[in-house]
Amino acid sequence: MITISGAMVASLALPASASTLTTTVKTAAPIAIATPVAAQAPMVSRSFGQIGFTGVDKPKPKPVPAPVVVAPVVVPRAISTVSRSTTRVAPVPTPTPVSTPTPVSTPTPKAPAPSSGGVLGTAASLAGIPYVYGGTTTAGFDCSGFTQYVFGKAGKSLPRTSQAQQQAATPVSNPQPGDLVFFGSPAYHLGIYAGNGKMWDSPHTGSSVGLRAVYSGATYGRV
Repeated sequence: MITISGAMVASLALPASASTLTTTVKTAAPIAIATPVAAQAPMVSRSFGQIGFTGVDKPKPKPVPAPVVVAPVVVPRAISTVSRSTTRVAPVPTPTPVSTPTPVSTPTPKAPAPSSGGVLGTAASLAGIPYVYGGTTTAGFDCSGFTQYVFGKAGKSLPRTSQAQQQAATPVSNPQPGDLVFFGSPAYHLGIYAGNGKMWDSPHTGSSVGLRAVYSGATYGRV
């Protein structure tokens, strides 16, 4: 309900020379104006505007997993081992056929090789000593006196004469340095074999102990 109150004022347009018109305006009593009430809209059902489906929250995106780096698999090389507890079986030896032994012939005993080092060294040290018939010292030697002295220094005893020394020696066909060299049978001269066809001797009057070529027709003996 809206109540409007007010006064109506009437004003007449009069000329300026006209007398002032006094109008008395009475205040009218308030008039109540009834505001039409709008027709009330019908009530809407609670189900109006509802859609026939149920809302579902949108799922959050799943996190993408980080790529997994797979390390290469190293396969250990198989090592073959042999158990120490394994019993080793010794191979059975093949029997050797028994053969009839060949009779061994007994070789002819050979005279031992002379110790030429001391003998030849002593002989060389006496080079230049003159020949003296029957001499057995460093003052002078004959042929058998020279060989007897040299072998005596090496620890071997020889008889005095050429013939006796020939009989005391063992004959050899393959002379070695240090063997005795004989001329004639019975021997009339001898010397000491030095190798390479040479010999040390004291040959005759007017000569001296020295290294000479072996004469032809020589034989050899070992003591």
